[in-house]
Amino acid sequence: MTPVRRAGDRGALGWRPPRGVDHRVMVGAVALTNPVMTASGTAGHGAELSAYCDLSRLGAVVVKSLSAEPWPGNPAPRLVPTAAGMLNSVGLQGPGVEAWREHELPALRSAGAKVVASIWAFTVDGYAKAASMLAGAAIAAVEVNVSCPNVEDRRRMFAHSPSATAEVVDAAGAAGVPRWVKLSPNVTDIAAVAGAALDAGAEALTLINTVMGMVIDVESRAPALGAGGGGLSGPAINPIAVRAVHDCRQAFPDAAIVGVGGVSSGADVAAMMMAGANAVQVGTATFADPRAPVRILRDFSRWCRRHRVTEVADLTSTALRGSP
Repeated sequence: MTPVRRAGDRGALGWRPPRGVDHRVMVGAVALTNPVMTASGTAGHGAELSAYCDLSRLGAVVVKSLSAEPWPGNPAPRLVPTAAGMLNSVGLQGPGVEAWREHELPALRSAGAKVVASIWAFTVDGYAKAASMLAGAAIAAVEVNVSCPNVEDRRRMFAHSPSATAEVVDAAGAAGVPRWVKLSPNVTDIAAVAGAALDAGAEALTLINTVMGMVIDVESRAPALGAGGGGLSGPAINPIAVRAVHDCRQAFPDAAIVGVGGVSSGADVAAMMMAGANAVQVGTATFADPRAPVRILRDFSRWCRRHRVTEVADLTSTALRGSP
C-alpha cells in the first residue's frame, strides 16, 4: 500500500519540519536537528530501520549496547508482552565494537544518521576498552549503559552505586566524545547516582533504563523468559521515567537530560520535555511499529503547531517553573 502523504511530511519513509517551528535542541555540546531519537536496544546495531523511515530525519540513532568483544546474550525466550508494555531479557547480545565499526557504522553514516554508540561491560576496565575502541569513530556521543552486573563487586549493578557509576563514566572518557550515562530506576535515590555521574564527567543523563520485573507462565509454572526475570519497558514505565527526569532536573538545573521510557506519542515527547528533558528516545514502540520514531516526531510537530510552540527547546522544564 502506498503511504498517504500529508502536508509537512514525506510519507512513511521521511519527515520534514513544518515552517514556523524550530525543532533544534542541544544535549550538552551535541546539537540535534530535533529532540526525537531511537533508544538503545530497540533499533538494532545498524541501519535496520532505514527500510521504514529516513534515519537522517531523527535527532540521532542510539544503537544497541556494545561490549568490547562479541557477546551471545541470554537464552530464549527473550521477549514477552505485558499488559502495558514488554518484558525483555535479551542479555546485551552484540557483535563487539570492532565488528560494529567495520560492518554497521558505515551503513548508518550512509543513511545520514547522527550516531550515538552505547557501551556496556562487566568491569571498569571493560568499559575503558570498549570506549577506547570507539576513539576516532564517526559518532556524536557515547551512551554509557551502567545497568550491568559488576563482577568485581559481587555482581551488583554499576547503576546501583554512585561510586561504581562514577568509575565507569570516567573510564568511558577514552572514547574522546561527549558521555551520556543511562541510569537505572531500580534505586532508592537516582539523583545521588546522577550527581556522581555528572561529577565524573558525564555530559548528559539518559533517564531511564528498564524496571526489573518477571512474568510467570501459569501453564508451565515457570518464568516466561529464558533467563528468569527481565526489564519492563513501554507505557507502563512512562510515569516512572517522567518522575526521574523531573527529580533530576530539580537537583541539577544545568545538566543535559534525555528522557526515555514509554514514549509513544507527540504528547509524551512534550510531557517529558516539560518535566526537564532536552530530548527524548523512542524504544518499545518501535517493536510494534518500526516507523514509530518518525511517526512520533511528526505527531509532536503537530502538537507544537496546535499549541503555538515556535521553539521546541523552550518546552524544557516548563512544568518546573514556579515550583517551590
